Amino acid sequence: MLRAGRWGRALRPRGGAGGGGGGAGGTGRRVSGLLGDLGKELSKMGKTLRENLPSRSWDPLGRQENLPPEQADVVVVGGGVMGWSVAYWLKALEGRRSGMRVVVVERDPTYARASSVLSIGGIRQQFSLPENIRMSRFSAFFLRTVNYNPSGYLFLASEQGAGALEENVRVQRDEGAQVSLLSPAQLKEKFPWINADDVALASYGLENEGWFDPWSLLNAFRRKAMSMGVYSCVGEVKSFVTSLGNATLSKGQPHPISRIRYVNVYMPGSREYQPVSCAIVINAAGAWSGKLADIASAGTGPPGSEQHVPLPVEPRKRFVYVWHCPNGPGLDCPLLVDCSGAYFRREGIGGNYLGGVSPAEEDEPDAGDLEVDHDFFQDKVWPKLAHRVPVFASLKVKSAWAGYYDYNTFDQNAVLGPHPRVENLIVAAGFSGHGLQHAPAAGRAVAELVVKGRFESIDLRRFSFDRILAGEPARETNII
Repeated sequence: MLRAGRWGRALRPRGGAGGGGGGAGGTGRRVSGLLGDLGKELSKMGKTLRENLPSRSWDPLGRQENLPPEQADVVVVGGGVMGWSVAYWLKALEGRRSGMRVVVVERDPTYARASSVLSIGGIRQQFSLPENIRMSRFSAFFLRTVNYNPSGYLFLASEQGAGALEENVRVQRDEGAQVSLLSPAQLKEKFPWINADDVALASYGLENEGWFDPWSLLNAFRRKAMSMGVYSCVGEVKSFVTSLGNATLSKGQPHPISRIRYVNVYMPGSREYQPVSCAIVINAAGAWSGKLADIASAGTGPPGSEQHVPLPVEPRKRFVYVWHCPNGPGLDCPLLVDCSGAYFRREGIGGNYLGGVSPAEEDEPDAGDLEVDHDFFQDKVWPKLAHRVPVFASLKVKSAWAGYYDYNTFDQNAVLGPHPRVENLIVAAGFSGHGLQHAPAAGRAVAELVVKGRFESIDLRRFSFDRILAGEPARETNII
């Protein structure tokens, strides 16, 4: 558990206790003035040289953009929507532009393989755990401004799953979500294009559900955070410099506890790296957050030992297919989640749709690349779609892509909070497919831990590392 003020003490202002003697202050100001003048002259010289050279991109001083600073208060590893949400909220809650120094490190500035932009962009309140519902309701207000389509989610249940669906809706309504239960007859009346023969019950979100543009959300957080003074850095964190100490856990046995002193940021395409001294590290590395946590906690014990506590998050590859069906569902089409697990939604207004299905555990594809298995659509997805929406029997696949879930193998839920073996490492990962929609709320929650020492907006202690240590899963049954 966090103690109030724990993170605040790690972020005391740099430069000593303040006060200081007049002589030292005067000398510092004179040195600062001289360095400032020197910097101006060098900048002027560089400008003159560039203007007289054939290539305007050459820099005679050898400076590189996107290099990290040598010192930071908080280093956020992962520049997806989760990482930039954390960075934004850190500055927003702090309220001072020149206060906390926050650095976001992202290895792929093109975001070509980033889970954030390869998502289908859904937002829903139809979860089974109250904490997930609260995060969705918090996030919904942000997502309405990023090309939001409020068409709702429609969950279908067979006779076997009807009881669980009804219980989920009761929890959702208790949390303030507007969700309607539909009988098969009501479902058919509202959506006549659905085959409802084997549907026992359906739930339909009436507000704050639909889909949005992931790229717009990512850029909104990134641009706003940078305007507030957050540093953006291109590189990959491959190692840390840590120090070791001892801590007594609940069983009374001392176990090694490490503390990160430096984050080593490797430059793209190079063996060179920049060590960044920092007080706190945020692990927002998504599908690779488990690997990053292993690197950070390497000094606390070998894998498999009692001392080593792994973060149970790994990449899981998911396929998204795009198809055309001119006679398919129209503008009233929600994001439909079938009782078979298949899902789809409308894409634009030209008879295009996108969707897929999560594979069974034994059919998990190799996560080593983002190649698409087109046979998977023919064998596993299309039959389910055509059964539920008969006009999809004549659909034509246009394109497809693959992306990663940051899959929590323990309970398919987020891990939010401090790592039990690395005292200044905070985890924000493991969302298993709903990280994009929960990024606004989760980012604020992590920032609250850093700035306030506790969760304030939403109590998310249920998602701490404690449940993993205790072997008590917080299972979310509505994972798509």
